[in-house]
Amino acid sequence: MSSILCTICMRGGSKGLKNKNLKIINGKPLMYYTIKQAIKSRIFDKIVVSTDSKKILKYAKSFGADGWFLRPKKLSSNTSSKISAIKHAFIEAEKFYDKKFNFIVDLDVTSPLRNISDITKAYKVFIKKKGDVLISGSKSRHNPYFNIVEIIKGKVKKAKEIKKNIFRRQESPATYDMNASIYIWKRKTILESFHAAIERGKNWKTIFYEMPQDRSIDIDSKFDFKLVEFLLRQKGN
Repeated sequence: MSSILCTICMRGGSKGLKNKNLKIINGKPLMYYTIKQAIKSRIFDKIVVSTDSKKILKYAKSFGADGWFLRPKKLSSNTSSKISAIKHAFIEAEKFYDKKFNFIVDLDVTSPLRNISDITKAYKVFIKKKGDVLISGSKSRHNPYFNIVEIIKGKVKKAKEIKKNIFRRQESPATYDMNASIYIWKRKTILESFHAAIERGKNWKTIFYEMPQDRSIDIDSKFDFKLVEFLLRQKGN
């Protein structure tokens, strides 16, 4: 039987929205929603928090997540990659629990609008399609083939050109926005260096799990926070 680890990563500092992981939304700290979703999904053997903050760790444990380490400073800066923090948490978890996990699922705290069914369905899709990595996202509201532009040497151009003339967004090739809600890796994939994989010419099989836009808002600003707060209230938490 497969063993699945869930990681929930939360830094103490935040550029876009200060202390957002502890910020109260509809009476609960933001982290509460993701931790409870992970618990209620009932697919995880362990749910582990990775943070550089003692305060965040204390709150997370009170809501039912596990935590016994603080993330190193080198993995907690604004320029640190999240995948490095996830990999670090995975290694720490295997040491602490003295077991190997077949899969790791990372749930982002800033995407609390996901349903519990999104977590379970994403995992089932990942297993069925035998992927190496899964990412979640939604259909793009703007399309680089139609209404996203870039300015090059003072000239405005469409971000992506195509030979066919496109007069309506619906005629453009479909594109998707990653929503940072759900990530899944096989054990060997998360433990492998991304750069090493590229150097060897290996291509990971990446699976895409589509979510609707109203469950795909990633909180990175005060406006995002207010919008998610409103939507959570409409959903009755």
